[in-house]
Amino acid sequence: MFAGAAAVVRGVVSDTPIVLSLCDRTGVLVEPWLEAGYECWIVDVQHAPGITREGRLVRAGADIRTWLPPRLEYVIGFAQPPCTDQAVSGARWFVDKGLAGLAGAIALVERSRDILAWTDAPWMLENPVGTIASYWRKPDATFQPWHYGDLESKKTCLWFGGGFVMPPYEFTLKPHDVRESCWKMGPSPDRGDKRSVTPRRFARAVFEVNEPLVRGRAA
Repeated sequence: MFAGAAAVVRGVVSDTPIVLSLCDRTGVLVEPWLEAGYECWIVDVQHAPGITREGRLVRAGADIRTWLPPRLEYVIGFAQPPCTDQAVSGARWFVDKGLAGLAGAIALVERSRDILAWTDAPWMLENPVGTIASYWRKPDATFQPWHYGDLESKKTCLWFGGGFVMPPYEFTLKPHDVRESCWKMGPSPDRGDKRSVTPRRFARAVFEVNEPLVRGRAA
């Protein structure tokens, strides 16, 4: 089913419930799970090649297009595939990037979706407003960081399955002091990385709603 299946890491055994997060450079999304005692695998091409373990945090430096995570019992899965080549915020550059950039972005989303479904666990895939809805399906939900108390504006689309539960908004009226840091961020080599960081309060909300369900499934 998967290209690169031969690259599975074998002989990895853990008695601790495991969270998988694809295209995750920062690990912000899994921080609440780490604090609660879960083992968290964050996979990204920007990590050092191979597997690096720091306590319960495992960094896998790999390209998921040619690499498959070890066949472990994951209790929940996340993915944050890069959006640079298909987000509408960069539509003015679509012609310059060409079809190859769009095709690569869509392939990475598709690979992320397939791996998340392969885990047979609840899962969530996160991406800003872009062209993915046209090539896949409409998102299951959207949110703004300020819905959960982070005073930022950046509409994000979510696709999910396997029993994942979308956390209800904590705030529905937009505060007057919401910042637009993402849109006003100046050019830099790591601009895309900075713009893609998951809002911490949203990550906490996801944990608080889904962790009891995950714990019940693992019991």
